[in-house]
Amino acid sequence: MSRVQLTDAEWEFIEPYLPVGAYGPYPERLRQQFEGVIWRFKTGGQRREMPAEFGAWPTVGNRFRQWRDAGAFEALLEGAIAEAAKRGEVDLSLVSVDSTTARAHHDAAGMHLDGETMTALEKAAADEAKARTKGAARRDKTGSTAETPSSGRNDDASGAGTNSG
Repeated sequence: MSRVQLTDAEWEFIEPYLPVGAYGPYPERLRQQFEGVIWRFKTGGQRREMPAEFGAWPTVGNRFRQWRDAGAFEALLEGAIAEAAKRGEVDLSLVSVDSTTARAHHDAAGMHLDGETMTALEKAAADEAKARTKGAARRDKTGSTAETPSSGRNDDASGAGTNSG
């Protein structure tokens, strides 16, 4: 059973974008390995599950990394967009590739704090940073952290402490 992913016309378009180094891949296996990469992303299967007709799975994985590092996929995407633009079939207003989310400052969300609250928050943040620095300095001197009893617990020598919580 053949698992051919690309038509001959599609392969003719893609092939020039894939670099061929001095030691491989062999041109006759290039298409087979590229189709192995397509199979991997199309099915979501693991490389080790890849059918043998695409070649050895470590080779296909290595080829993918080489193409990725060489920028072959970016060049291929730009070439496909340019080809579609020549035919008048491109509308980049519909393209959305990145869905990164950035957390905004609280003022950006319309949160307004009075000066007293803001001062208290800044003081608490400074105290926390100071405590963190002090703890790090203590660890550096002793090599371990000093244990402190948890709040609400009476740890006396008799062991008769009670929880008040």
